[in-house]
Amino acid sequence: MSSLSITFFSPPPHQIFRSTPPSSIPFSYTNCSKTPSLTTNIRANNTSKFGSFLHLKPVHKPQTLDFDLPLLHSSDHRPRKFDVVIIGAGPAGIRLAEQVSTYGIKVCCVDPDPLSLWPNNYGVWFDEFEDLDLHDCLDKTWPMTCVYIDDGSAKYLDRSYGRVSRSKLKEKLVGRCISNGVTFHKAKVWKIEHQEFESSILCDDNYELKASLVVDASGFSSDFIDYNTKHRNHGYQIAHGILAEVEEHPFDLDKMVLMDWRDSHLGNEPNLRENNKKRPTFLYAMPFNSNLIFLEETSLVSRPMLSYMEVKRRMEARLRHLGIRVINVLEDEKCLIPMGGSLPRIPQNVLAFGGNSGVVHPSTGYMVARTMALAPVVAGAIVECLGSTRMIRGKQLYAKVWDRLWPIERRFTREFYCFGMETLLKLDLSGSRNFFDAFFDLEPCYWQGFLSSRLSLMELASLCLSLFGHASNLSRFDIVTKCPLPLARMMSNIALESIG
Repeated sequence: MSSLSITFFSPPPHQIFRSTPPSSIPFSYTNCSKTPSLTTNIRANNTSKFGSFLHLKPVHKPQTLDFDLPLLHSSDHRPRKFDVVIIGAGPAGIRLAEQVSTYGIKVCCVDPDPLSLWPNNYGVWFDEFEDLDLHDCLDKTWPMTCVYIDDGSAKYLDRSYGRVSRSKLKEKLVGRCISNGVTFHKAKVWKIEHQEFESSILCDDNYELKASLVVDASGFSSDFIDYNTKHRNHGYQIAHGILAEVEEHPFDLDKMVLMDWRDSHLGNEPNLRENNKKRPTFLYAMPFNSNLIFLEETSLVSRPMLSYMEVKRRMEARLRHLGIRVINVLEDEKCLIPMGGSLPRIPQNVLAFGGNSGVVHPSTGYMVARTMALAPVVAGAIVECLGSTRMIRGKQLYAKVWDRLWPIERRFTREFYCFGMETLLKLDLSGSRNFFDAFFDLEPCYWQGFLSSRLSLMELASLCLSLFGHASNLSRFDIVTKCPLPLARMMSNIALESIG
């Protein structure tokens, strides 16, 4: 779910706040321009429709970290050689650079603006970041999460949820990279040429790098990764989010709202309500205090993708119904996450890592915690090859790192999660409510393991049986009538993987 993990694409970020002074906002901003006067925005909002926020402009501007990076200089025209060149300084690229360089491997990270703060907002389960020793990179934690099934039913989940501090996480990872000797180059990669045992990376400033391994961590729009099929058959998660200063809101401060499937806010919007019944959206909310809250209207998965304007209109109607008056927008964000679809061709000369590698959870959109956890695993394979005296390079290197990223067991479980996505694509609002009503009634080991991508294939099969047992008769009817085709496709794909 966009909120869930997330990789976002946005113009400016998304956020709001009220009479709370900037110093008390529970986030860390670096090198921000001076906050505009709130009076102007408040007056503008007083003349607007109650609950409207669409005319407000985000207060905060793009920010950068204050680090003295070890940079390559384009004036030096001699090609520089590295063991690994990583394209992209997003969470995936910086995390892998930090892990690989820990073992003395020579790493260069190439990005047009390596110190810019990520515009994306990331929500994670606290225990996942705690296991990675990254829990100090959360700027807010809620002890419980809440799921509103409908107006008469809610579920309270005893699992802590956190919002990732983009500044803290990037500062920690970049600081470790610098300590480990990672070099950075401010440029955009436009061409990669491969020889038998090394690759040449050509940048838009005409600088050339050479490396034994190239890792593309530049995101979903990468041009350097090949796929087995032109039609990758993605589902799409789309969302609109704002961090907002509000007069008040109705949510408990000790609970993060994971999903709010209620649709009473569309009672006076017959067209929106009818469309929402067919292709539903839910609210994801992080209340920081009584006047500051992150709100995001989310289409869990759709194909073709739901209209972005439709999502914004539903969110506006929801906030109006809840009596949430937006005073100021600190950040706003458009989230678009391709989910599921085919994996990259395995192996190939360039290693994909992050959004373009297929690690996004096909049923939820979660990615950040999983990427953080996979980086040490992939780094281990790289070190085994490039850190040894034998210097395993070329095809053997590519095969080893790809196999460590996508071993056969992980490919099987991904097919199962894709099966979950295909099932969710067939559910309307009623079906979605029934599904999640049964899903969150499962033993915590099942629903927590599923959301965290931790279940084995046998455990996933057990989850399905348990889910069918907990489901209502209507939900069982949905499962029986809508699952056979996705199930057959999953079994076929697993069989092909087995013999491939």
